[in-house]
Amino acid sequence: MLPGGLMSGGGGRGGGGLCLLRWLGLRLWSRRGTLVFALLWFGSWLFLNGLVLVHRSILSDYCTDDKSKRILHRLCLEFGEGSVTGDMCEDLCVLGLVEYKRCLYYENGKKVIEARWRGNPIILKSKLENFSSYEPLGILDYQDTAEELSPLDVVFYATLEVRNSLGLAEEDEEDEGGGGGGGSNSSLARLWGKKLKSRDKSYSRAELASLWSLLQQEEYTFLRVLQDLSTHVAKVLGSCGHFYAVEYLSAGHAWDQNIFSLEEVAVSGLQDPSQTGARGRWTAREMVQRIALSFLDMVWHFDNDFTHKLHLCDIKPENFAIRKDLTVVAIDVDMAFFEPKMRDILDQNCSSDDDCNFFDCSSRCNLNKRRCSPRRRNSNLQVICEKIFRPWFSPTLLGAKAGLPLQVELQRAVQECSETDGGVEEREDGGGGGGRRGRDVHQRLLNILTRLLQEGGASDEGGGAWETKGHTHTALNF
Repeated sequence: MLPGGLMSGGGGRGGGGLCLLRWLGLRLWSRRGTLVFALLWFGSWLFLNGLVLVHRSILSDYCTDDKSKRILHRLCLEFGEGSVTGDMCEDLCVLGLVEYKRCLYYENGKKVIEARWRGNPIILKSKLENFSSYEPLGILDYQDTAEELSPLDVVFYATLEVRNSLGLAEEDEEDEGGGGGGGSNSSLARLWGKKLKSRDKSYSRAELASLWSLLQQEEYTFLRVLQDLSTHVAKVLGSCGHFYAVEYLSAGHAWDQNIFSLEEVAVSGLQDPSQTGARGRWTAREMVQRIALSFLDMVWHFDNDFTHKLHLCDIKPENFAIRKDLTVVAIDVDMAFFEPKMRDILDQNCSSDDDCNFFDCSSRCNLNKRRCSPRRRNSNLQVICEKIFRPWFSPTLLGAKAGLPLQVELQRAVQECSETDGGVEEREDGGGGGGRRGRDVHQRLLNILTRLLQEGGASDEGGGAWETKGHTHTALNF
């Protein structure tokens, strides 16, 4: 019995050991499972919270009609309180002559809205959503409420702000030293000052506060100052508080083989009245050639007709538009800089040329000094040839006409243009090199495009300039 009992007892202990192992395994699995579950729960919690934050961020920058209307309603409340003013405030807030259409863009406070003003399409813009987000004009804090600033005071402060906004702080010194490179006899800031000075009566606090909020927006300052000097920038039509209205123009698109929508131009009556039939209307190819000529005119204008060269550092179809007369217009100038500011931007530390690229504007790295040259290496024309002309005049799009002598010559000129550095650096090192080659390529493109239009039998007459009828936006009716 004893052996049997021993065996029985041993079997019981073996069974107990097996149970113990099973129990320990279950406990280990339970602990491991608990750890896995905890990790999964924590990961899910992080994911969901991240999703909520991203969702809120997306919604906060999402372009909604309700939020856009609330922003304009708040602007009208401020107008009713006498805090802001402008030449379109009454039409927007009292007479209902500004009709909201839709929100086009909203990011980091920048608001772009499509609307109609007195029946004409416009674009409303503001760099910041709220009027209170702009820095106030400090002098108003020390000015008696009943006392009004004189026009000379306004000229002084506005001129300083314009110069700082456009990066022309050293403009006067360069002009006196003969450093100006353009054909303008007066600085842009002085031109603005003359407009403000022409007003006889004083300015109210609301006018000053509204003007100051507008001057803090580089794009408004740029467009407003240049619109009397150039047909190649969008026109500022009016403003209310910190919002300003510009002419509505359809932007270009990279996916469109013609870049711009030519349908409206094709049916707008742009044709030679002396001709009838098929030759009385421009073909799409002829319109593209005319638009290319307008690009060349814009490049020459920006390079030579201001006190300082104007650099475009974000050249893409979406940043340009055309008017009914096929004039090319720069509609997004957040990345446009005059020479002094361009030099400040490029003058950075570097270890290679790649460190000296600022979007479409580039310079060279001096490896000895480990510093980028402040002078731009490439040019507006070179980038336009690369990004716009090459797709336009490629053999693929030209089809059977690609082998014609003039078309082949045009393709070669565009290729040479896109590979020719014609920036300030080459133009100023003794008057030769890239600057001269750039001018030669510009003239060559101009001649070829003109000959193509003549051979095509296109009319030399263009449409009239776009004008705003029934309303004039002046420097004082800001």
